[in-house]
Amino acid sequence: MAHYIPIMLDLQGRKCILVGGGLVAERKVATLQLAGAEILIVSPRLTSKLQQAWEQGQIAWNERCYEQGDLQGAFMVFAVTDQPFVNDQIVAEAHKLGIMVNHSGEGAQGSFITPSSFRRGELIVAVSTSGAAPEAAKRVSAEIEEQFGDEYEEYIRFLSWARLVIKKRVQDISRRKLLFKKLAAIDVLKEIRTGEFSLSSEDELLSWINVQQEE
Repeated sequence: MAHYIPIMLDLQGRKCILVGGGLVAERKVATLQLAGAEILIVSPRLTSKLQQAWEQGQIAWNERCYEQGDLQGAFMVFAVTDQPFVNDQIVAEAHKLGIMVNHSGEGAQGSFITPSSFRRGELIVAVSTSGAAPEAAKRVSAEIEEQFGDEYEEYIRFLSWARLVIKKRVQDISRRKLLFKKLAAIDVLKEIRTGEFSLSSEDELLSWINVQQEE
């Protein structure tokens, strides 16, 4: 079994090709759209949702079966047809071209697999069984998701904003690192849940920064 490493990819504006236009492609496209990818589907048919996305100009579509050479220029490829031998051909071409490829039926044949995941704003939690048991990954992901409420979205948004303010206002690198540690030590989640959160404005945050630097 392959030893996978977790990775987060920026797909904004990158060309992602899906060969196949069924329900699996539909799920992949939904995720790729959120990432801002440039999406092309090669398939003689599309689901009604994908057809609608194409009609609205959200995706591009080559209305035909896969042919050698279709993967040129792709950053990432998904082999999601219902024909295993065609998926094998797609994977072989992608490997030859050095393009990352996902094989929907036999994950180990491709160069990456997609984990089960959920989001709370900028917080992304992903679970994978390295392809051994996808349904188990979904179950574990669902169990973890129950523990993360909407307050985590506000929490991560605050931390991201606070780090930007600190980087802008504090030039000394060692002081920045100390402030980041102190920031992480604040039980922001508890304060958000109880409605007692007090660092929501830049003036309040700057006051907190000044106090911390005086200590």
